[in-house]
Amino acid sequence: MAPLNSTKPEEDQVLIEEKSYARILTLNRPRQLNALSFQMISRLLELFVAYEEDSNVKFVIVKGKERAFCAGGDVAAVVRDIIEGDWRLGAHFFCKEYILNYIMATFRKTQVSILNGIVMGGGAGASIHGRFRVATENSVFAMPETALGLFPDVGASYYLSRLPGFFGEYVGLTGTRLDGAEMLACGLATHFVPSVRLSLLEEALHKLDSSDPPIISAIIDEYSQKPYLKEQSAYHRLDVIDRCFSRRTVEEILSALEREALNTKDDWISATIQSLKGASPMSLKISLRSIRQGRLQGVGQCLVREYRMVCHVMRGEVSKDFFEGCRALLLDKDKKPKWEPSKLELISDDMVDSYFSMVDDEVWEDLKLPVRSKLPTYAIAKL
Repeated sequence: MAPLNSTKPEEDQVLIEEKSYARILTLNRPRQLNALSFQMISRLLELFVAYEEDSNVKFVIVKGKERAFCAGGDVAAVVRDIIEGDWRLGAHFFCKEYILNYIMATFRKTQVSILNGIVMGGGAGASIHGRFRVATENSVFAMPETALGLFPDVGASYYLSRLPGFFGEYVGLTGTRLDGAEMLACGLATHFVPSVRLSLLEEALHKLDSSDPPIISAIIDEYSQKPYLKEQSAYHRLDVIDRCFSRRTVEEILSALEREALNTKDDWISATIQSLKGASPMSLKISLRSIRQGRLQGVGQCLVREYRMVCHVMRGEVSKDFFEGCRALLLDKDKKPKWEPSKLELISDDMVDSYFSMVDDEVWEDLKLPVRSKLPTYAIAKL
């Protein structure tokens, strides 16, 4: 393991500041909207493990450089690695990322994530598992994986399934974007602080000599406010979301939404239907099952299952939609993915089942999470 003060170039992707008992980690790939590279993930994991054992560190602040917190994992680089080499290269990326998610979810000290900008995919995994998530008027949250031929991962089946009602199914299947007020309302954020007050908040935190969550929360509370939830927010439509997204299958969800559209003139319903119809059918199927299973599983179980799923996605045995989605949205950018299977009704239960099974490869093994002791009391139910 490299020394923590190493100056190798890739470690500039995570900037480190020491302020009294606080450590401030800034994700530093602003031109890529701070998308997580393998080097960034490895560095964050190394730092979190070290800080847990360092008595001079009481809490960790994580934030992003410039206008994004983190737009996700660098999946375009993962796809290039797989095409040029082997799907196991991608598996190595996700393995390391999911271990980082687990360390954050079970971190014995306090993580404060300042989400002043874009928070998507892997960026959500690097923040939502932490104790405090501070949104602002600039926050934009989304799990857009079904439009990429993937599924909401990085432990999303754990935290989405714990949002009010069936809001998590709605967010995970449609990839809808939430602003800071919506993040606070549904519990993805713990606080809302106007961006002009962030520097004052950080200064106050820098002076703190405590790892006690209630004390840290009280400091953040001093700079927080209750934001206005826009009238057109999906969160005002929880009754419709619960009626439709509680259905057993994706087909039944779509049918329920279409019935609502016949009875109510609401652009939101039409947009929701269009989002689902534009997504990968296979992704929708495995995402719904994943979130439903997540309701009954701990965060570690969710990450182990998601690792199985992502390995099947990268192997492309049943569907190559992940590669097609990345081609259409990230590489060629024609935004015209050709999904295969092309329709929900062409996907059998056996096809979906296969994503949840062990991978048939002689050198593959399940995700091995580190043994954790004395987990924080909020690790299982902090949403």
